[in-house]
Formats: sequence, structure tokens, C-alpha cells
Amino acid sequence: MKDTRSKFKIYLAAIKRLYMWHFLSNKLDLILVTEFPKSGASWFCQMLADASNIPFPRNISPTFERSIMHGHHLFNPRMGKAICVIRDGRDVMVSAYFHFLFDNSHNNPGGVTYHRKKMPFKDYNNVRENLPKFIEYMFKGYPNENRFHFSWSDLINNVKVNQSRLCIVKYEDLLTKPSKCIKNALEFYEILVPDENRLKEIVDNYSFKKLAKRNPGEEDRKSFIRKGISGDWKNYFNEESCDIFKEYAGEELIKAGYENDFDWKNY
Repeated sequence: MKDTRSKFKIYLAAIKRLYMWHFLSNKLDLILVTEFPKSGASWFCQMLADASNIPFPRNISPTFERSIMHGHHLFNPRMGKAICVIRDGRDVMVSAYFHFLFDNSHNNPGGVTYHRKKMPFKDYNNVRENLPKFIEYMFKGYPNENRFHFSWSDLINNVKVNQSRLCIVKYEDLLTKPSKCIKNALEFYEILVPDENRLKEIVDNYSFKKLAKRNPGEEDRKSFIRKGISGDWKNYFNEESCDIFKEYAGEELIKAGYENDFDWKNY
């Protein structure tokens, strides 16, 4: 009975979030932060909340007041405007592989079971061999699982169409110039920007080293923040992975500024 009640509360919270996101964002003056899963938006929202003093109801039911709302949604003009965090789609594929197929501190074990049934690999630790099939799933299977799912290439195309209404934040910039990313997002929503010392303090408080208790690049597959670097795809993509990603999102990789053409390899 308790499990049923818990699941029902989670379901109601999800419905409430969807309603607020799609129909009340302007009325409540919400700060909308969207992404394709595993692009770093949850981390960015924590820093944004600290810098703005606006609550970020993460993993809890939100209240009908101004807040920072994180989600995985394609932008629609009725939302007014939003922040979109994007990341190199190849790194997203690797990060999603570990999040979808391995238990960690923040994912749903039921989701891991579900996705392992979808992709019954002999050895889930053999990432290089399994990744081509997983990439294909992320572009052909995952977007069709429910009406709110979409592919990484769908997001990039959506961003290009609506970029005048979006503040685009790149995950790679969050790693190298986080203060500037926070400042740009606050100015986009006409929120007072803290001074440089305060921004530096916020960035330090939410650094990978402080949150994960290890250095960037040191992997922990049981953690939601697994590795904290860019370019990790080069450690896992083989030639087939490259070919499949180019087939489904090669053009979008160029549109997003991650490559100049299709002539890229995993080395």
C-alpha cells in the first residue's frame, strides 16, 4: 500500500510539473531550464538557484510560485522563453548509456531494468561493443516510448528554430567558464547578477570535486555525476558508433558547432 501511495504521489508531482511548465510558465514567471537527458542541466540549475535566490524544487513536488523548473522538453513559443543546456551528443550517448543501464545514486532502478530488457547485452561493461546498438536505440526507440520523449537531434533542431527565445548554455562552457554561463542566464531573465566574488564562491561550492568528492575524470559508475569531463566519447566510440551517430545526428552535430563537417573520427 505504501509503495502504491508513493508511486501515486510521484505521478501527481510529474503531472503538476508538466502543467506548470506548459501552461503556467508565463503567469508564474518560471525560470525554465530544459535539456536532453545527461547534458548537465541539473547541475546548472543548482548554481542558478544559488545565484538568483530562486528555489529549485529538485525531485520534489513544486509549489505554484516562481521557481527554477528543470525538465526535458522541446521548446514551444507559449512558454515565452527558456534556457536550454546542450552538450556534445556523442558525450551524451556515453553518459546516457551508464545512466540508463547501470544503477546510480539518482536514477530509477525500475528504469534500469526496463532498459536492460530493451537491450539485453551479454556484458554491459563492454561499452565499445554495445554502444552502436545503444546509439541507434536513443534515436529510434527512446523518442517513441512516450509523447514527451525526443532525440538529441530533435533538440538541436528545435533550438535552431527557436534560438531567439532561448538562452543557450553549453555543457562544455560550464566546465571552462561557469561564471559567464550563470551571468548570461540571469541577464536573460533580467535577474540581478551577483558580484564576481559571489559568482566564484557559487562555482566553487558546486564544483565537481566538491559534489563528487573526487577529481574530474575519476570515474564512479554508481554516481549520478559519473566523470565530469567533455570528450569522453573518444574513449568508447568505435568506427561503427561514429558511423551510426553520423547517420542520425551528423548534421545536428555541425549545427550545434561541435564539428565542421562529417570527417571526424574517434581518435
